[in-house]
Amino acid sequence: MIKKNIPVITIDGPSGTGKGTISRLVAQELGFHFLDSGALYRLLGLAARHHSIPLDDEAALVTLAGHLDIQFTFDSEHQKTDIFLEGERVTDVVRSELSGKDASIVAILPAVRQALMNRQHAFLEPPGLVADGRDMGTVIFPGAELKIFLTASLNERARRRYKQLKGKGNDVTLEDLQVVLSARDARDKQREVAPLLPADDAVQIDTTELDIDAVFIRVMSLWNNCSMKFKESRVV
Repeated sequence: MIKKNIPVITIDGPSGTGKGTISRLVAQELGFHFLDSGALYRLLGLAARHHSIPLDDEAALVTLAGHLDIQFTFDSEHQKTDIFLEGERVTDVVRSELSGKDASIVAILPAVRQALMNRQHAFLEPPGLVADGRDMGTVIFPGAELKIFLTASLNERARRRYKQLKGKGNDVTLEDLQVVLSARDARDKQREVAPLLPADDAVQIDTTELDIDAVFIRVMSLWNNCSMKFKESRVV
């Protein structure tokens, strides 16, 4: 059951739109908790590989999802979140293109999505939550006070990912990344359960020509308007 009277901001969209960075900045600015829902699917895919579970074995994945030994810790020195799976630091591994592909594959399975729903709801604690994903505003937190859906052109998203991976020393090409992102977009949009699409009441922001600061300012402005209404609605 979703806890009431705790404000939620959902930020959805495909890979490369900046939603992860924006979500973290907004959560930090407001002092809210942060949910990286995509990391949960990436961790499940990684755990499946560790335990030699096929990514299409829905029953086994559901069991694994119910027993995932994961931990998120904030590294204040480097201002980032570290992720641990079964006691092993996997922060960089879960950000790889392979983990992203695995996440997209297991996310297609309805029972897997259901199994991870309660774990996502558990992130909702006072004073509030910023939830980053693909179905946060449509499925996981449909009653969120503010719903954002970020978009950007495929070329720009691939360019951003290319720059990020090259900065970490990965051997990738822009063309390959465009193919990978396009394939993932298709899987996410065409899945029967919780497809990637904006909620009817989401504010859509095209980040193709915008830098992070501009998007952050826009989201915070939207939240300032919503937060006033949220507070007023709870005045007895």
